[in-house]
Amino acid sequence: MAPMPVPYIRLATHDDEDALARLDRVTWSTLHSVQPRPQPPYDPFFNERFGPRDHLVAELDGKLAGYIRLGYPSTLACHSHVRQIQGLVVAETARGAGAGRALLRAAREEARRQGARRLTLRVLGHNTPARTLYESEGFAVEGILPEEFLLDGAYVDDVLMGCHL
Repeated sequence: MAPMPVPYIRLATHDDEDALARLDRVTWSTLHSVQPRPQPPYDPFFNERFGPRDHLVAELDGKLAGYIRLGYPSTLACHSHVRQIQGLVVAETARGAGAGRALLRAAREEARRQGARRLTLRVLGHNTPARTLYESEGFAVEGILPEEFLLDGAYVDDVLMGCHL
C-alpha cells in the first residue's frame, strides 16, 4: 500500500480565492454551518473582515484540500491575547488524510507566533468528527449553549472549546 501524501500547509494567497469559494460551497452542510446554503450570485470568499492573511490552506498532491480561518474573537483590546478558529473545512476527498489535523496544528503555531495565549473555537454539538479531532488536539469543552440553533428541524447545541497556548 502506498503511503498517504503529507499535507502541505501554507498561508492563503489572493490566487486561492476561487478554489476556496468552491470548496466552501461543495462542503456546505448543517453538520457544521448555521448559515443558509450559498446561492448565486456568490459572495466573494475574501472580504473586508477576512483576507488571505487570515487563512491557512492545506494542499495534498498539489491540490487545495482545505483551509482554516484564524481571527480575533472580538475587536476589544482586552481580548487581543485570544485567537479564534472561525472556520475549518476539508474537502471530502481529503478527509482522513491528516489535512484537518495539520491545519489545526498550524493554526495553533500561527496563533503562538502572533503572541496569543489562548485559542478558542465554536463547534456544533452534533458535529462529532470535528469535536473528536479538537479534543484529540488538546481542546476542552469550556461551555455549551443548549439548543442554540434550529437546523433541519432539530435544535443543536453550540459548544465552546478552547486551549491554552
